[in-house]
Amino acid sequence: MKENVGKFFEIYDSDEALRERIERETEMYPGSLEIREALAEAVLLPVAEEMGLGFTIAELRAYETRKKLEHGLAKDGEYDRGEHSYWLLERGWEEPEESADR
Repeated sequence: MKENVGKFFEIYDSDEALRERIERETEMYPGSLEIREALAEAVLLPVAEEMGLGFTIAELRAYETRKKLEHGLAKDGEYDRGEHSYWLLERGWEEPEESADR
């Protein structure tokens, strides 16, 4: 099932209708968007399961961690976020960047 996460996001990245569906379902989510794990369990995992590409939160976290490491550090040693977005990592109860500099 671990490879299902990658397969799901390959389709997600190339399928605008799927991204729009996920966005609509995310907007209808009754919980706090800051609680990313619950959001993923309520929205993302059921859609993946429906597509025959079921995976767990632990597998999603491992996939995102691996992707983050693959994108690695920029040449100056700072983390290069680029255009990558994660469902679990770097989301949730984080301080805004301007307050983190204080």
